[in-house]
Amino acid sequence: MEGLGHSGIRTLIVIPCLNEEKTIEGLLVKFTGAMQGRLFRIVVADGGSTDGTRDIVSAFAAKDERVTLLANPKRIQSAGINLAVATFGEDFDYLIRIDAHGDYPDDYCQRLIEDAERTGADSVVVAMDTVGHGLFQKATAIAQNSKLGNGGSKHREGAKGHWIDHGHHALMRIAAFDAVGGYDESFSHNEDAELDFRLRKSGFRIWMTDKTRMTYYPRASVMPLFRQYLAYGRGRAKNLLKHRSIPKIRQMIPLAVLPVFVLALLSLVHWAALIPLGLWIAACVGYGLWMAIGQKNPYGPLAAFSAMVMHLAWSTGFWLELLKFRGRKAVS
Repeated sequence: MEGLGHSGIRTLIVIPCLNEEKTIEGLLVKFTGAMQGRLFRIVVADGGSTDGTRDIVSAFAAKDERVTLLANPKRIQSAGINLAVATFGEDFDYLIRIDAHGDYPDDYCQRLIEDAERTGADSVVVAMDTVGHGLFQKATAIAQNSKLGNGGSKHREGAKGHWIDHGHHALMRIAAFDAVGGYDESFSHNEDAELDFRLRKSGFRIWMTDKTRMTYYPRASVMPLFRQYLAYGRGRAKNLLKHRSIPKIRQMIPLAVLPVFVLALLSLVHWAALIPLGLWIAACVGYGLWMAIGQKNPYGPLAAFSAMVMHLAWSTGFWLELLKFRGRKAVS
């Protein structure tokens, strides 16, 4: 592989997507323009879009041979990326994963490649700035950017460049990706953390860059947000069960939310059963009021509500997956 700054480095950019007609063309324009002078291919792994996504990508690909539309019959992101790497990966050095729900600096790919070359990292992950537009989306973005919503997650907050166990996937050496078998396609969510576990176990190193970051747009209403975090909770439980690992403290705290709700049902017997639920609500609302007053952020109280939705959904998903696992084990 040629050194830093040389155009001989070959990069496979994969955009897994489903019904992304509002954003996909802008991403293609951005990355084909930004990667001029470099050896690259952009693969849009489409999970069966029924809007105009496929037509937009096909029209773009007809004008630019560096862009390819790839059908992803399994629909989920992990399968789409695996398929793209299996189909095209042998011709490239790096894989860069792009989220169709996000936005990126023009020099995003270049900064990732430079840091990978400089550090010798096998994977480079990034921090995320979560941004919203409408009322609820703005409040959710604030929640996800706060410790109330992210529990101090490094890939949410960012920090000076450092080695890390897990972060938001951005770049990976294709040799490392192939060596551990790519993403586990039984994971529809949390597939990145699961892959990072196997990377570290195999001796590969993950670098959190401070040279660039991405912008993420959260769900804009309550039920899509709840469903998303329900799936995140399931994915985290599935990951822990697969690798027999122990949850981190920041994961164990929201894990208690569903049991607290269940315990509150016993308030019909004794009012004290409501105390844990009341403490959780008070803590969230108090944090929201602190944001409103201390940080002069008028979205603070609604951000607290968004965080409560995320906590409850994540906890519910985790426990449902755990009970499902125990049910299968009991049957077997």
